[in-house]
Parts: sequence; structure tokens; C-alpha cells
Amino acid sequence: MSGLVGFYPGSFDPLTNGHLDVIERACKLVDILVVAVGISATKKNPLFSHEDRVAILNQVLPAIGARTQTTFRIVDFSGLMVNAARENGARLIIRGLRDTTDYNYEMQMVGMNAQMAPDLQTVFLPSSPPVRHISATLVRQIAEMGGDISAFVPPIVLKALQQK
Repeated sequence: MSGLVGFYPGSFDPLTNGHLDVIERACKLVDILVVAVGISATKKNPLFSHEDRVAILNQVLPAIGARTQTTFRIVDFSGLMVNAARENGARLIIRGLRDTTDYNYEMQMVGMNAQMAPDLQTVFLPSSPPVRHISATLVRQIAEMGGDISAFVPPIVLKALQQK
């Protein structure tokens, strides 16, 4: 495996324009970006199945890869994120930050991860202003209540919701 490998973990339920913002900007830092879709046995009401989330990513990432000259790998993970990052040859963990609440939580995670995996570095990418307010949790809640989420997600997510 050649080139710098980054690891971007998340549930991506649903994939939002905020996620895409982080992905696009992470491509400026790495040659290969592993987008890791978490498998959670405890998440009670996902908007999309794990398979649907992976399928959506498989549809949107090729265009970003072609535009940025970045290679993508989409993987599943459960258990410790640092183990999955190592298993995929990552040197960087990519995390998006929207606000100070995210920062405080992420800093705790960085400290814990650094103890378990000092060989991995975490890079924070602040969200761009147009997408800073987007939260996948809030988007999911709006969608579940029949609200319009078109301003927050890529069109493929809307299409997938219509097909449900």
C-alpha cells in the first residue's frame, strides 16, 4: 500500500453534506481515504440499514475521488476504532468538528486513542460555514417526522428515502 492513508469513521446515518465537506477536504491531506461505516448493535432506529449506507457511499465517493485524485476504500467496523484504523493501514484519523461541543468530546477521544494507539494521529477538520449546523442526528429526526431534509443531504439520500 503506497501513499498516506486516512481513516474517517462514522455511522453516516444519513450521509450529510457536512460529511461530504469533511471527506472532500480530507482528500487534500491523504492519498487514500478509508471511509469506515460503523456497525452498531445498540442503535435502535437507524434511518438506513448498514447496507444502504454503504451503497450510498459507493455511489457518491467515485466522483469525489476522480475530482481530487484520491483513492477511497469503504469498510465496515465494529469494536475499537483505533484497531480498525490500524487494520486498514491508516496513519491519520480524520474527524470533523462543528462546534465546541464536538471539540470537547473529540479531545477526550483523542486522549483515550493516544493511549491505545500512539502511532495514530488525529486530524480535526472544522466544518465549512455553510454546513457547520448540520447534524446527522437532527437530520434523521427531521426525516423521521416527515420534514424536508433536502438542504442537508446529497440528492442520493433523498432518492434512497423515497425508495424505502
